[in-house]
Amino acid sequence: MPSLFIKTYGCQMNERDSEQVAADFLAAGYSLVSSPEQADVVLMNTCSVREKAELKALGKMGMIMASPEARPHTVYGIMGCMSQSLGRSLFRELPRLDIVAGTQRYRRVLPLCDSLLKKRLSVGVGQPLRRGAQLCETDPIPRAQDLIRDHLPPSGSCSAFVSIMQGCDMHCSYCIVPSTRGEERSRPMKDILDEVRRLVENNGIKEVTLLGQIVNRYGREEPVIDGRGAFVRLLEAVHEIPGLERIRFTSPHPIGFREDLVRAYTYLPKLCSHIHFPMQSGSDRILRLMRRPYKQSKYLELCHAMRAARPDLAITTDIIVGFPGETEEDYLLTRAAVEEVQFDNAFIFQYSPRRGTPAAEMTDQICLREKEARNHDLLAVVNRIATARNAALVGSTQLVLVEGPSKTNPNRLQGRSSQNKPIVITSGSPAIGSIAPIRIAESTGFTLYGEAV
Repeated sequence: MPSLFIKTYGCQMNERDSEQVAADFLAAGYSLVSSPEQADVVLMNTCSVREKAELKALGKMGMIMASPEARPHTVYGIMGCMSQSLGRSLFRELPRLDIVAGTQRYRRVLPLCDSLLKKRLSVGVGQPLRRGAQLCETDPIPRAQDLIRDHLPPSGSCSAFVSIMQGCDMHCSYCIVPSTRGEERSRPMKDILDEVRRLVENNGIKEVTLLGQIVNRYGREEPVIDGRGAFVRLLEAVHEIPGLERIRFTSPHPIGFREDLVRAYTYLPKLCSHIHFPMQSGSDRILRLMRRPYKQSKYLELCHAMRAARPDLAITTDIIVGFPGETEEDYLLTRAAVEEVQFDNAFIFQYSPRRGTPAAEMTDQICLREKEARNHDLLAVVNRIATARNAALVGSTQLVLVEGPSKTNPNRLQGRSSQNKPIVITSGSPAIGSIAPIRIAESTGFTLYGEAV
C-alpha cells in the first residue's frame, strides 16, 4: 500500500484543503504516515501571507529531501498559496521537487502524484525520471461547488471545517491572498447544508467552522430578506441541523458586517461565544494606507455591539505593527484600541512586504528594530489582558467540547469552551465528543484547567 505524508502551514482554509487532498489519497488506497521518511508521496500545503511562512516551508521541504533516510522514488509536491504565487520558480529553489499545485488545482494532485509514483516504481529506482515536469497552473474560476469535495475528518474528531466560499475582492494593500485565491465566489447554500448534514450523520461531528477569506460576504449579491442577509440565513439554516451542537465562522471583515449578524448572537444559541475579528490597526490613517475601507470607530462600535448582544463573547484579532509610514502616534492608537476592546487574544505580526502588493512599493518602510519593539510592547499588553480575562473564569463552570487526550499529558482530556478557550480536564472522564460541564479551577496564562462536574 503506497503512503502519503502531508504537512500544512497557514490558515484553516489550508487545513480544509489538506483534508480534502488526504481524503482523495485515502480513497485511492493510500495510507497516511506521520513521518516523511516513511512516505511514497510527500506534500506540503503552504501559506504566502508572510515571508516567514514561505521560508519555513521551503526550509522544511529542503530538509526532508536531503534526509539520508528519504526514499529515492518519493514524489515531492508543494501545494497552496506559495505555489500559486511562485509557480515554476519553486523548481529552481528545490531541484528535487516534482509537483507544484496552485490553490485551484487540488483535484489534480492525486492523479499527478500517483501517475508519477507508478512510473518511478515501474522503471526502477536506478532509472531516474525527469523532475519538475508537472505543474498545476491556475484554473479559470470554476463553479464554486466544484472546488469543494467531501473530506474525511481526522479519526475521532468531533469538529470539522466547511468551506462556504473562496477568494477575496478586497485587495488590501499588504495582502497577497486575492492573487493566490482568486475572486470571491460562494457555494450554493444547499451544498453547504448537505455537507454539514453528512458530517453530523456519518462522522459524528458536533461542531463546524464555516470558512471564507471574508466569510460574512457570503452570498453578498443575493437580496436581503426580512432584514437578514445571505450569511445570516445560512447560519440559521445550519443551526437547524439536528445533532449539530456548535457553529463557528472565520474570518469576518468590518465591511459587510451588518446589524443582522450582530443580532444573530441573541437568538442562535449554537453560535459559539467567540469571534476572530481582524482589526489590523487602530489608526484611521494606517487603515487608509492598508486599503481597509472602514474607520476605527466603526470597528470599535461593532465590538461593543457584539458584546452587548452576547455578554460572554470572546473577541480575538489580527494586528499588523510596523506598516509602512506607521508613526509612534499611529502605533499608540492601536495600543489604545487593544486596551479598549480587551481582546481575549491577538495575533500580532510585524509587517512583511509581499511581492506584487502596493505596500511593498511604499518608500517609508519601517526598520526592523522599530517593528520588533512595537511587536514586543503590544504582545505584553495583549498577554496581560488575556491572562486577566482567563483568570476571571476561575470558579466558573464552562461547557466544554471534549476533543481527546491532552497533548502534554495523554492521561488527561482536553477540549474547548464556547469561547474557544483551551481547557485541560484534570479529573473526570467525560466522553470524547460530548459537551461536558467543567468547573475551572486554575488558569496558567492561556490554558485553563478544570474538573468535570
